[in-house]
Amino acid sequence: MEREFLGKVEDNAAVRVWSKKIQQEKGDSLMEGYVSELWDFTRINKRLFQALTQYWNPAYSCFTFGMIDLVPTIEEYTTLLRCPRIQVDKAYARAAYVPTFLKKLMNITRMSKQWVTARIKKKGDSKCIPWKNLRDLILAHPDVRKSVNIFALSIYGLVVFPKALRHVDEAIADLFDRLDKRVTPVPAILAKTFRSINACRRASEGRFIGCAQLLLVWFHSHFWKVEKVSYHVFSENYSPLKELVATPRRDDITEEKWMMILQNLQEEDVEWRAPWMIPNEILYRCGEFDWVPLLKIWGAIGYTPLLVLRQYRSRQFIPATQGLAQCKFSYRGDNYKKKVREISNA
Repeated sequence: MEREFLGKVEDNAAVRVWSKKIQQEKGDSLMEGYVSELWDFTRINKRLFQALTQYWNPAYSCFTFGMIDLVPTIEEYTTLLRCPRIQVDKAYARAAYVPTFLKKLMNITRMSKQWVTARIKKKGDSKCIPWKNLRDLILAHPDVRKSVNIFALSIYGLVVFPKALRHVDEAIADLFDRLDKRVTPVPAILAKTFRSINACRRASEGRFIGCAQLLLVWFHSHFWKVEKVSYHVFSENYSPLKELVATPRRDDITEEKWMMILQNLQEEDVEWRAPWMIPNEILYRCGEFDWVPLLKIWGAIGYTPLLVLRQYRSRQFIPATQGLAQCKFSYRGDNYKKKVREISNA
């Protein structure tokens, strides 16, 4: 266990001993006397997200419903997105020095410097390209393969990592370029989700700017009793995301009704292990970190999978969390590059 960062679920007893030892030696991530505030009213633009955000615990990057802790995990999102196994151990990390947005767009679109330069806009503190320009290029591009690539870039910029409305941010181009090198975007997607919910909690309002569709699929997988796992889950062609998206869901539930449902959750109401999740290995710590740091395209955050071992059908215990709160930072100033290198090396 000490030589590897992947710990098997079957080694739960050994992991528990390790976690207890680390917790006793290093203590908790938070300052003494800290009280997690979970009841502040938050205004965001979807009723379910309005309700869910009330239960987000920013200290530990998880949802806390009474005595129930749940959080999307790397393993769950990897399964939902059907990332190849070869990608799992190769997470995206933003390099300290990357080619300019201009060069990235020229490479992806195969358009001239003049064409790209004329369409780059400034939005807030970053550069971007309007979706309407990419849409027109998709429809008219002479190279079908490049047209598909541009469409995929647009999906990443508008749905998976939205920032400026109807624009694709420059940070997306770097991640998209690295996907050809078999880099998995899953940790970056999780980091964006956690940081976006944190921002909404901190401001007590706002728009959730993460992959809302993926988070909703995860949520419905854990909170509605479904049929037991059937043989098709083990098929290479099976897509839980497609199946769940095609499943009719009620959209007429008010925020107040959602709040009542979540307030009264009992352990027997939770589908602890998602029906499409096949037990395997879990990433519960990384390098010198006693938890899992996640690098996204605009900043970093950490989370503790050992908080939610019940999602893996394992015995739950208090995990080691020292240093977890200090893992939240944005890619600004001069100090973040050193932190990024430390996490990337891990």
